[in-house]
Amino acid sequence: MNSVILLEGIKKFYPLGKEGVWALRGVSFEIQKGELVAIIGPSGSGKSTLMHILGCLDMPTEGSYRLAGQETTRLSDGELARLRNREIGFVFQTFHLLPRYTALENVALPLVYAGVPRRERMRRSQAMLEAVGLGDRLHHRPNELSGGQRQRVAIARALVNSPSLLLADEPTGNLDSATSEEIMRLFLSLHQKGHTVVIVTHEPDIAAYAERIITLRDGLIGEDKRQVTVVSS
Repeated sequence: MNSVILLEGIKKFYPLGKEGVWALRGVSFEIQKGELVAIIGPSGSGKSTLMHILGCLDMPTEGSYRLAGQETTRLSDGELARLRNREIGFVFQTFHLLPRYTALENVALPLVYAGVPRRERMRRSQAMLEAVGLGDRLHHRPNELSGGQRQRVAIARALVNSPSLLLADEPTGNLDSATSEEIMRLFLSLHQKGHTVVIVTHEPDIAAYAERIITLRDGLIGEDKRQVTVVSS
């Protein structure tokens, strides 16, 4: 089975006053291993809600979500936490690095939670930082790194557990245009090496790096199209 994500009839309801709001109103799609997909839509379209469900950070009100073959809607909070740590690598707009930790220590954190011995944690973390071009920044703390370098540390941390899915939420939102291009070329390179990458963004120029764009409108899929990417690594 090559399906990493399988959504069927996903709905999400938020109580609000007497009536409430349906943020998602029946979303279904499948993402295969190795795809690079952008999820795009205007404010209020439901893309942030969808990102939280894809990341197992929130549960749908209705529908089915299978991640790497596992039905997530039947799992307990503890089981969801273990699934997230094992199967999903997160990259956020604000990096979420611990300021007192070096790049190496930040990247190693998911391995700490996974119970990997220290020597193996350091070996794997160093190898991943070298893979994203930061082999000479292992012992630098976040405030000693540029924005682009901090995001590379975050990407290395997301990948260190060899997850099924790399999920990026507005990953270039805090970066200038030149650094944004650098980070997106890194995502493109990871995709070409076989990683499954889903990027949630509101920026069409970022979505242009993807081979497939899913557009949300009013809690529904407005368009799901494949394209020839306009850039190459």
